[in-house]
Amino acid sequence: MILAIDTGNTHTVIGCINPGGEIVQIVRMETNLHKTENEYAANMKLILEMGGVDLHSIEGAVISTVVPPLTPVLKKAVKLVANVDALIVGAGVRTGLPIMIDDPGTIAPDLVATAVAAKESMSLPCIIIDMGTATTVTVLDQSGRYIGGAILPGVGISMNALTQGTSLLPNIEIIPPNKVIATNTVECMKAGIIFGSAGAIDGVLDRFTESLQAAGEDEWSIVATGGLANTICPYCRHKITLDPDLLLKGLYIIWDKNRGSKRRGR
Repeated sequence: MILAIDTGNTHTVIGCINPGGEIVQIVRMETNLHKTENEYAANMKLILEMGGVDLHSIEGAVISTVVPPLTPVLKKAVKLVANVDALIVGAGVRTGLPIMIDDPGTIAPDLVATAVAAKESMSLPCIIIDMGTATTVTVLDQSGRYIGGAILPGVGISMNALTQGTSLLPNIEIIPPNKVIATNTVECMKAGIIFGSAGAIDGVLDRFTESLQAAGEDEWSIVATGGLANTICPYCRHKITLDPDLLLKGLYIIWDKNRGSKRRGR
């Protein structure tokens, strides 16, 4: 079994993946900059064992994090829990993904992982939407090269800015409104965040697909992942495939490409 760990700004997701790439268990924990490797190890061990995971069956691990100070902490925590040296997605790691942006060294590892998975599972060109703390929209061209994208404020960030910057608007759950033209404050807020977020994504997709058409492409695929993709993307006007496990799939593919250099330390 492989542990695929994705650490975002808000949550850390751990996928337990069998040889062959089948995800058999997904657990989540809070991302906390102040925790030590021992605290992360204790949390990981408890959560995994509660899920019925045999820690002795773990033969490897791969980590993607957008919180650089946590990289050595997580690596040490995995070593404590499973006695394996985790592969860290970053410079020098084989991905099979040509990166064509101005400075390839600045690309976030989670974007690499989702692109690697999309390259293998979706028709090209492919537009990838990842709705986490930030919303990213990125593009693979017909040859499977990562050519760039756009970054938007995440849905949660937008909602927090709205409620913190106003005196009368309450905190609400991000769920669809009962009707399009809402008739009370809470429903109006739901309508604004759902339809506004969907409209923002549609606006980016319109421009990206126009750019692909100008480059001579007639067809493309669009895939969405991330915590709120299932809530927002059904209200977009473009045809979007939902894959909540895209990032974990990409991490497994990257681990598999590099498995010769990472062996169990027992």
